[in-house]
Amino acid sequence: MAKKNPSTASEPLPKTNPGLQGLSLLAGKWDVEFSSMSFHPDPSAVGYGHASFEWLEGGVFLVEHSEADNPEVPRGIMIIGPDDAAGTYCMLYYDSRGVSRIYQMSLSSSTWKLWRDFPGFSQRFMGTISDDGRSIKASWEKSSDGSHWEHDFDLTYTKIK
Repeated sequence: MAKKNPSTASEPLPKTNPGLQGLSLLAGKWDVEFSSMSFHPDPSAVGYGHASFEWLEGGVFLVEHSEADNPEVPRGIMIIGPDDAAGTYCMLYYDSRGVSRIYQMSLSSSTWKLWRDFPGFSQRFMGTISDDGRSIKASWEKSSDGSHWEHDFDLTYTKIK
């Protein structure tokens, strides 16, 4: 008699991924303000948008949907999951331009970081979370050589739900 292949077993997935417990402060709906945008013709322009973070399959992954009123800011979807061995998270990113990327991510009670080291175009994000967890002030930077960084744009997240 053949052994049952564990990958085809009909065992249910765990209800929640224990590695995602630390991301609960992101869950919900957020208003987002964009400013100091290096890619915008008017650097003093301010853009507005929304982000939502929702649990996939009851907590197996966290999914972010983002959109902005500003046409220079692409609409995106991100899937976040833990890397158990590294003690960090990975974010799979896809946007309305057809751009697909993988970011590394960390989150503590006061700091949210994303980074991508790639020859020719590295990026990093640093967000400071308010004491009450209801706002996040953040910025993106970019680098063409991984050594010299330049400001890309700022964001302010305000939790609405």
